[in-house]
Amino acid sequence: MSFTSVRRLAAAFSLAVLFVPAAQAGDVTFAVKNSHPNAMRLELYSQDRDYVWPGSGKDFYLDDGETKQLPISCNEGESICYGAWVDGDEGTYWGVGPGNKEKCEDCCYTCSGGETEEIDLVP
Repeated sequence: MSFTSVRRLAAAFSLAVLFVPAAQAGDVTFAVKNSHPNAMRLELYSQDRDYVWPGSGKDFYLDDGETKQLPISCNEGESICYGAWVDGDEGTYWGVGPGNKEKCEDCCYTCSGGETEEIDLVP
């Protein structure tokens, strides 16, 4: 391989690196248990961008006593917080609540693969 070929290859590689997306895709599964006697709704909110799971005006639904695995695709390193509320009563909530409007402690997770510990939503 000539020196010119090596230089062209290096230049092409350098340009390719410029076009690689900055955010790496990741996956995480939220394990959530509804220990409340009523059904509840839940959404997952990115704290790093304007994004909600499941999105499109929908939410996750958990019957009373139900445990669900909620797998999502997210950006590696992204902070994601859960917001849950009793179906029909947005005043009774967990985490950041409906619409990501409240402050919380220990309700956010980092998108780094794997599964969260079981999040038990108790009355």
